Amino acid sequence: MNEFVSPVPLPGPDTVAPGICREIYPMPMFVVLPTGDLAASKEFWIRGLGFADLFSAPGEQVTHLRRWAFQDVLLVPGVPAASAAVQGVSFAAVLNQLADIATRCEELVPGCTSGPEVMPWNSVELTVTTPENARVTMTAARPLDPASPEADNLRDWGIPLP
Repeated sequence: MNEFVSPVPLPGPDTVAPGICREIYPMPMFVVLPTGDLAASKEFWIRGLGFADLFSAPGEQVTHLRRWAFQDVLLVPGVPAASAAVQGVSFAAVLNQLADIATRCEELVPGCTSGPEVMPWNSVELTVTTPENARVTMTAARPLDPASPEADNLRDWGIPLP
C-alpha cells in the first residue's frame, strides 16, 4: 500500500480538520491577493474562512495568512476591490466545516457565498467571494461510493478507483 502523504485528511463523515499550521517551511505554493482594505480583508479571512495571521509586517505591507499546511495567502495593499480582477483559488476542507464557514462569511458579508454544492467529481464545494473580490472555493472530498454517479463519472474520465 502507498503511504498517504498530505496535510489533507481522508474523507469521511467524522473526519476532523487538521487545524492551523504555524510551522515555518518553504512554501510550495501560495496566493498573493491585492486589497484596497487590508484590515477588512484580514478580518474576513480570519473570522470567515478560518485562517490565522501567521505574521503581519509593520506598516500594512503584507499579511501572511495560513490555514492548514500549504494553504498560504499573502494579502498586500493594492487596488480597491470594486476595480480588482476576479481571481480564483481553492482550498481543501472537510465536510463538517463547510456550513460553519458559510455562516461566518455570511455574517461578515451577506450574500458572499454560494453552495455548498455536490460536484460530479465527488466533492462538496462552497464558493465565497472575499472583500478583495477573490473567488475562494472551499472543497471537501466525500467518501467514494463505488456505485454512485460520481464514481461512474470518475471511471468515465479514466480515473482508476481503489
